[in-house]
Amino acid sequence: MAGTYARSTEALVIGGGPAGYVAAIRLGQLGKPTILAERRELGGECLNRGCIPSKALIHAATLYHAVATEGPEVGVRTTGLTFDLAQTQRWKTALVAKERQGVQTLLKAAGVTVLPGEARFTGPRSAELTAPDGGRERIDFAAAIIATGAVPSIIPGFEPDGAKVVTAEQLLGLAALPKSFLILGGGVSGCELGEFLAHVGVEVTIVELLGQLLPGMEPDLSRELTSTLEKLGVKVLTSTRAMKLDRSRSGVSLEVEREGKRSSLSADQLFLTVGKRPETASLGLEEAGVTRDPKSGFIAVDAQQRTNVSHIFAAGDACRPPMLAHKAYREGTVAAEVIAGLSTRFDFQTIPSVVFTSPELASVGLTADQARALGRTPREARFPYAALGRAHAAHATGGWVKLVGDEATGELLGLHAAGEASGEFVTEAGLAIEMGATIRDLALTIHPHPTFSETLQEVAWLWLGEPVHVARRSSAARPS
Repeated sequence: MAGTYARSTEALVIGGGPAGYVAAIRLGQLGKPTILAERRELGGECLNRGCIPSKALIHAATLYHAVATEGPEVGVRTTGLTFDLAQTQRWKTALVAKERQGVQTLLKAAGVTVLPGEARFTGPRSAELTAPDGGRERIDFAAAIIATGAVPSIIPGFEPDGAKVVTAEQLLGLAALPKSFLILGGGVSGCELGEFLAHVGVEVTIVELLGQLLPGMEPDLSRELTSTLEKLGVKVLTSTRAMKLDRSRSGVSLEVEREGKRSSLSADQLFLTVGKRPETASLGLEEAGVTRDPKSGFIAVDAQQRTNVSHIFAAGDACRPPMLAHKAYREGTVAAEVIAGLSTRFDFQTIPSVVFTSPELASVGLTADQARALGRTPREARFPYAALGRAHAAHATGGWVKLVGDEATGELLGLHAAGEASGEFVTEAGLAIEMGATIRDLALTIHPHPTFSETLQEVAWLWLGEPVHVARRSSAARPS
């Protein structure tokens, strides 16, 4: 499209990730002519360089590791078992392409015009799109949604080079497995991809500045994961500061400080994963009159996703934490519906989170400490997977479910789980919290047997002091 063009639309969506493409689809469904501008691939970070490809590699590695370590006990025997990374990468690439095509099909069905290129505001009602071939196009709009997502944070001196120091995107595209990997950052990506590497035989060391893996997550979940990783042979160094990185032809050397002592760690490669920052700096926000936090980069929005410019909205990682795709879906939907004249709001009690490790970790609602800080009277109960029939049948007895309830009202405040399928059933607890359900409501809900979701009913009975599948004498709920 080399040249200069102009067009107008009712709604312009900048960014085709989870917030942007969902917003565009909803606008189309509501009859609003919509243009979606995306400079890279539809689906954004999540579909192309995060959630989906990482879960594909994790699935393949977990399957390989399970057959190798658990297979003989349950009667699955094989000879010459290998992990074929090249085939795994081909499979992963194909499924990502299929999912991306699905997004494109949905946008087309909703009547959305998709324009490849980078959009930048030139005023409060206009933007310029620079296409991949250099062509430029002016787009006038009545309303706009900023959904540009986030990019990896970089530490000076530790800049990725694609060879010795890699980002998540580059790690997910590995053509060969190195012997060893250092991971700088013990957040979700560091833990998930660290376990992936360990499952296929790579020596892994995770270095985390703060006092636990998965900073900010329920501490018992972090301890559970740390124990599992260490059993896999992963070296976990928390409360450890990275001081200096040296690169050589043979690999990398990382100088760290822990408890006042310095030491050096070596590996073939280093994965830098120390968080993300909103990608909002090059959007021309000043020309549009939109303000953002100069330090964090987040664009401030209200409960309807409006920025300080009433007809310009923001959704997803660009506007506020947590940086989660499912939160972005909802924010994009809210922005679209408000543009279409509906009275929608981003109103929620809690947002669930899941870490796709072994065991799977899931959390929704408050921890006991958080509840106590809010003036509640929390009490916990914890039900072990080892007391669940389905867990034994699935060879997955490691794990537990912890329930946090209000002693005064019997209200469900939070649920935190480490175990098989916990990411699938955590939403039931989220719905219960949204509905203001009591723990007895949860206990009285009939759950199918045998399933992992039965742990919710079991832990509810346990909290009530009426346990079924653990002995009463050892399971009376105790104040936390």
